[in-house]
Amino acid sequence: MKNLKKDFPIFKTYPELVYLDNSATSQKSQSVIEAVDTFYKNYNANIHRGIYDLSQTATDMFENVRKKVAHFINADSEKEIVFTASTTESINLVATGWAKKFLKKGDVVVLSEMEHHSNIIPWQRLRDEIGITLFFLPLTDDYRLDYQKFSGDFSKVKLLALTHVSNVLGTINPIEEIVAYFRENGSGVKVLLDIAQSIPHLSIDVKKFTCDFAAFSSHKMLGPSGVGVLYAKKEILEQMDPLLVGSHMIGRVTKEKVTYADIPERFESGTRNIEGVIGLGTAIDYLQQTGMKEIEKYEKEVTEYALEKFASVGKIKLFGPKISHNRIGVFSFAVGTVHAHDTAEILNRFHIAVRSGHHCAQVLMECLGISGTTRASIYLYNTKEDIDALIKGIEEVKDTFKQ
Repeated sequence: MKNLKKDFPIFKTYPELVYLDNSATSQKSQSVIEAVDTFYKNYNANIHRGIYDLSQTATDMFENVRKKVAHFINADSEKEIVFTASTTESINLVATGWAKKFLKKGDVVVLSEMEHHSNIIPWQRLRDEIGITLFFLPLTDDYRLDYQKFSGDFSKVKLLALTHVSNVLGTINPIEEIVAYFRENGSGVKVLLDIAQSIPHLSIDVKKFTCDFAAFSSHKMLGPSGVGVLYAKKEILEQMDPLLVGSHMIGRVTKEKVTYADIPERFESGTRNIEGVIGLGTAIDYLQQTGMKEIEKYEKEVTEYALEKFASVGKIKLFGPKISHNRIGVFSFAVGTVHAHDTAEILNRFHIAVRSGHHCAQVLMECLGISGTTRASIYLYNTKEDIDALIKGIEEVKDTFKQ
């Protein structure tokens, strides 16, 4: 695949930048930036409310993106796509709008030790409110999920709430196998997937996963910030309560009562991030034009190269699978006894942008027996030269701290 950095203005502004913080947020292509700019210049109006031409055009543009998203993840209908503010809000919508309504004391929600806080805290709160039980699937020694270690009554497992890809380890979880295992053992389980870390890198098919819910964010897949997506099966959405109420998510309001709008509008209170949704649509166009299979193939090559380089460096510990099979290009590591923040600071001096800390995965950090890591994460515009720069920077860290 050709070098795509030319499509991303930030690399022209900072030609020395080695951007390896893609798990936190991705850079934006010129096409996405222009789409947002063009919307403001030529189409800016509120949606779903005006009968004038500008509002109708803006509404059509917004709703067209809903269709693009549905097609991108192979949903049955755009009615199954809800625009939120983030993956976090999408998961909270499921916890509040569905789980709080249909789960009861003693029901089990299965999570994993590698979950992001956004897919832990809503369930902890629900546990405290209604008495559900949480079970965390443990890790194997090679940083995979040991999903057959579930101990309990399968019939009480009502929800699997799992990340598809770990934002720390890079592990791709075998969702189909996990779901089949629980259902074959007598669970009528519903499935919620956090696909925020996988949808930028892998082809996603919600039907293949047989999931009931999936949550992700625009900003990790080249789109603008402040836009999240919740996919949910139509029949489930029709039973759910909204997370936020007010504004145009209504059918009719009187002094005595309210009726809600049809799905998915009943879950989209207030004015949405219209320009952000437009940008997400253009980001999807860019990904599809590049080709998700081509992206996956290219990133696997860079990942394999990076794993070889990491293996050649002494006094470095990599947290995550050591082979490229069922993993993406996320590399969490420790350099000897150097603090993660110190490693990131030294790398920054060489214009290498990485993340340091617990990565909103403190449960995982506790399981690993550490307080944090330095994390480098690649995307479609990264190159083997970026990996070389990272490894050279790590050698500078070792020299600086005499490791």
